[in-house]
Amino acid sequence: MGASDEVSSSRAKVIKTLLEQLREGAKASDVRAKLKAQLGSLSPPEIPLIEQELVKEGVSPVEISRMCELHVELFRDSLVSNPELRQMTPGHPLNTLLAENDRIAADAEKLGLFSRMLAQASSEEAIEALKSLSSELHALKRHFARLQLLVFPYIERRGITAVPRVLWTKQDELLLKMKDLNQALTGGESTSPDQTRMLRDKVAEVAEESTQMVFRENNILFPTLKTLLSEGEWRAIRENEEMIGYYKVDPGKEWKPSANPVYPYQLEPGLTPQQVERLPPDVKAMAGEAEGHRLVRDGDLELEDGYLSQGEISAILRTLPFDMSFIGSDERVRFYNRTGGRTFPRAKTVLGRQVQLCHPPRSIAIVNKIVADFKAGKETPAEFWLNVGDKRVSIRYFPVRDGQGNFLGTLEVVQDIAGLTRLQGERSLQSYR
Repeated sequence: MGASDEVSSSRAKVIKTLLEQLREGAKASDVRAKLKAQLGSLSPPEIPLIEQELVKEGVSPVEISRMCELHVELFRDSLVSNPELRQMTPGHPLNTLLAENDRIAADAEKLGLFSRMLAQASSEEAIEALKSLSSELHALKRHFARLQLLVFPYIERRGITAVPRVLWTKQDELLLKMKDLNQALTGGESTSPDQTRMLRDKVAEVAEESTQMVFRENNILFPTLKTLLSEGEWRAIRENEEMIGYYKVDPGKEWKPSANPVYPYQLEPGLTPQQVERLPPDVKAMAGEAEGHRLVRDGDLELEDGYLSQGEISAILRTLPFDMSFIGSDERVRFYNRTGGRTFPRAKTVLGRQVQLCHPPRSIAIVNKIVADFKAGKETPAEFWLNVGDKRVSIRYFPVRDGQGNFLGTLEVVQDIAGLTRLQGERSLQSYR
């Protein structure tokens, strides 16, 4: 055994002891501090040697993977080029995005660890650990979805479209590779040496591309966002984040913005010369002319989540692939949509009619119970389905309430679902011709 091997073996024994102490309930802060000291003194080539020694010592892949989180925590400041990004208040969306990237970087390091272990005696344990981590990585799409839906529109409004396009492409590619990896893990592709090598390559590729994604976001996208977005814009993002979710972090609630929410369509398009000057060099080179689109037109109606003309509203309601009727709180028909192939015919003679008189006498007691339940606060829809000729018809009734929970009426939705029940497999947007 050479001198370097002896050093690796000695350090592995120390790290093994610390990991055992952590598992057995020793004071976490003390043990983590000692582990950080050990990890901080390792050079990159020493890390796989230490891992190999830990495997020989009988330490499981999951236990060894704890080092990855500590390693990223130790060098987290080196993951960003702008130290000001680390000074954001918990709850601020940019702080949340950075915290998620710390977790992604740690998970990428774990993937690299498990990839190296696939060639060792602990390969079965590594595969089980990989399966668990691969299923967790599925939630990474939440991080990407928040960027795509909530963040990208703000820089696109300013004429920066290339950065979101490139990042979105890379995000899609990474998610597809993660899906491919998950299928390989669950499909039993780990029996032969060749299949193990293929699996190891898939794992290493996902690990590498995850790390590259963290670098792009931390050093290109996030400095751009910090330069351009105002408190009101960040508040609008924060108010819409939770409907999408997060990747392995709790955002916190310390950040208390005072500005009102500002949405992309409310901004003046383009960039000021001062803003251009403060952009990261890579982004500055890609900044283009902003489209001077004005969302709100004369005559538009302001709805809860958008602006439409009266004509657009009518056309949309006619185009919906299902029939709707709305019964007001007074139990009279107030509206129906005029679609091309209604399951149950409607005519304007029904408007103002009591809902009970729109059903056969044998059904009136049920209609009364549904409406009474909704008025009493029941939230779950009343659902029915039946065969009408060659149609498989779904009939659903929903309570309609205002923002304060007051009952406004009942919405009836009728849809022929025969075609939907026959769907098999997948048909993605990319298959359109």
